[in-house]
Amino acid sequence: MKIEYLGHSCFVLSNGRVRFLTDPFSGIGYEMPPVSADYVTLSHDHFDHNYTAGVKGCKKVFCEAGEYEAGGVRLRGIPCWHDSVHGGKRGGVVAFEFDFGGVKVCHLGDLGESFSEETAAKFGCPDILLIPVGGNYTIDAREAVRYIRAIRPKVVVPMHYRTEKCALDIAPLSEFIKAFGEDKFVPVTAFDSKDLDAYAGKAVVPEVLLHV
Repeated sequence: MKIEYLGHSCFVLSNGRVRFLTDPFSGIGYEMPPVSADYVTLSHDHFDHNYTAGVKGCKKVFCEAGEYEAGGVRLRGIPCWHDSVHGGKRGGVVAFEFDFGGVKVCHLGDLGESFSEETAAKFGCPDILLIPVGGNYTIDAREAVRYIRAIRPKVVVPMHYRTEKCALDIAPLSEFIKAFGEDKFVPVTAFDSKDLDAYAGKAVVPEVLLHV
């Protein structure tokens, strides 16, 4: 199973037979590249997470909590909050767990809940955790580290942080690197689940997007 990061909270997850796209975006200072996918998941209905018009070939969009199956992959939509006051500011979001037959990936969307063991337990034990780190609209770097320590994924992929062209008022990746540990940060050109053991305990970031 391969993961391609397109920016913000948007990833392509593919196993050679089916392609999933998470949280397609537009209007954040740079644009999502042309992309096709069989299925799309949306954590919530905000412009920087719901740009389905930019995705070609989509058969179905998943945007609600529940359990699903698509293209031989099991999905679990997990309800959580977009802010620290139980949705009082920004409402709810849906995190999605993908089970690619032995490799589990959990995409936390715009999780904004302050850390609690109860919330962390909702996300199970994924092999790969895609987690927001930019703060303001989501959890920040320190809260992200608390979740990571509780969830204990093999590999972490930070998302939803400010890059050179990003116009949103969120923190840069450097804040997460400082909180998580610079010695655990690994820029890569691509990520494949076969590399899980090689990168165990690390935060993996596609270097092509470090200066977007």
